[in-house]
Amino acid sequence: MIFSATKKNILPGFGLTMGYTLLYLSLIVLIPLSTVVFKTATLSWGGFLDAVMTPRVIASFRLTFGTALLAALVNAVFGLLTAWVLVRYRIPGKKVVDALVDLPFALPTAVAGITLATLYAPAGWIGRFLDPLGIKVAYTPLGILVAMTFIGLPFVVRTVQPVLEELETELEEAAVCLGANRLQTFTRVILPVLLPPLLTGFALAFARAVGEYGSIIFIAGNMPMISEITPLLIITKLEQYDYAGATAIASVMLAASFLVLFAVNLIQWWSRKYSDR
Repeated sequence: MIFSATKKNILPGFGLTMGYTLLYLSLIVLIPLSTVVFKTATLSWGGFLDAVMTPRVIASFRLTFGTALLAALVNAVFGLLTAWVLVRYRIPGKKVVDALVDLPFALPTAVAGITLATLYAPAGWIGRFLDPLGIKVAYTPLGILVAMTFIGLPFVVRTVQPVLEELETELEEAAVCLGANRLQTFTRVILPVLLPPLLTGFALAFARAVGEYGSIIFIAGNMPMISEITPLLIITKLEQYDYAGATAIASVMLAASFLVLFAVNLIQWWSRKYSDR
């Protein structure tokens, strides 16, 4: 007797799971995003330009995207260092430090904003030492950078850390035996492996910073043309019942975020192709 062995999956078949996946993504992602596009389409081209090209809106774009990019770059550097320390060294209270990395995930954004504003205010625990040096953090664009860096750090650490844990130290030892110094070992052996997850963490930190609202408004100062972020400007438009203007600004942010993610995916594809050679 010949028995035919068939591989059985615990989950239902492809058709059912794919259907649930598309339904879930449509309800959570596609329908809300398409609503933004359809509402913006009610504006004429001239009306769209009038909504997104005013000096106040352009200033908010410059502040939001510029600060988010800078915060993501800072997190890329220090997030890599943090992941390296957590993986490669034994330090006192390592588990506590590892848990603190996830604090921005668990902490409500409003609580984070109030805490940062209190710490960096001129009379705060940290601000009292910076104020005599002429460094003002709270209620300035620098405070926005601090808040965006705070909420974006876990994305870099948690994407780099698993890859770093699986990286075999024998590769580094082999490079050293072949005469490579520390810089050459890092740039030619370690960095090519860590570059894709590092870029992923950078993109996630950037996207989170661009759309962040709660932890920023308490420390930003929210002064038009100076420290007003784009999400706050969208809220202002909605409070004024200018729904088309709000969705027009949101569509620009959406398009810019997609372009950044597309560029990062291209860089990741190129880095994988280069590392396979």
